Amino acid sequence: MKKRRIGTSDLYASEIGLGCMSLGTDEKQAIRLIHEALERGINYLDTADLYDRGLNEQFVGKALKGKRDQVILATKVGNRWEEGKEGWFWDPSKSYIKTAVKESLRRLQTDYIDLYQLHGGTIKDPIDETIAAFEELKKEGVIRYYGISSIRPNVIREYVKRSNIVSVMMQYSLLDRRPEELFPLLKEHRISVIIRGPVAKGLLTERPLEAASDSIKQHGYLSYTYEELQTLLPNLKKQTALHRSFTATALQFCLYDPAVAVVVPGASSSEQLAENAAAASASGLTKEEYEWLREQTKTAIYTEHR
Repeated sequence: MKKRRIGTSDLYASEIGLGCMSLGTDEKQAIRLIHEALERGINYLDTADLYDRGLNEQFVGKALKGKRDQVILATKVGNRWEEGKEGWFWDPSKSYIKTAVKESLRRLQTDYIDLYQLHGGTIKDPIDETIAAFEELKKEGVIRYYGISSIRPNVIREYVKRSNIVSVMMQYSLLDRRPEELFPLLKEHRISVIIRGPVAKGLLTERPLEAASDSIKQHGYLSYTYEELQTLLPNLKKQTALHRSFTATALQFCLYDPAVAVVVPGASSSEQLAENAAAASASGLTKEEYEWLREQTKTAIYTEHR
């Protein structure tokens, strides 16, 4: 599988990664899917301490026994859970980050994390303190590089100005093109985009629209009504079917811009994993195809967090 460099780091990620959040809570199934991903040439695994309260990291750690050197291991921090308190709460403090990383290392059964990402963030955070935590962890050799997982333009701009992030993870797809406004800034600073949500909750796959969730049927998806999706998606599928699967088209659309280093779809079955991995070897979009897809879909920007 082709690899791309993440920012200015020495991390070269497979163009298609594995979003581990979708692996579920069956340990054997999760480990089997991770091993299948590695066999298919996927070397980028994305998890977070938030997922199933650390269980996801544990599964990843068990799956990587004897295979740690084969992968780029990415996890996230910032969401805090404590016994006796209701739900998760946000804590980007240096003290918490430096405590939480030890727990992630323990669950992942490793002594270093390749890419440690802030799992969110607001403009009111103590940003310099958060950056200081990541920089100290780099010096200690506990993490190799750091990035943020954020869709907020004001937060992203601050980290671009004030930190040494190598990546920004954002939700991006044919149906959610809001991050495009930030691509030029990130390219200018040699910061890579890592894509989550590239198939838009399964809407951009071979699965029929009728199988979409009740929520999508009632409320649509982002700026698209369900009625708009009923017209748009069959047209996109029809026009692109000659060259590749619809899933491959969706993933190749995300890979078209050189700002993007890796696209990270989830997979909860071998079939989904195979489909995602196959997309990496599908023919890339021509400029004409790419522009046509852009013409058919909506350009939008984030209206909040400017």
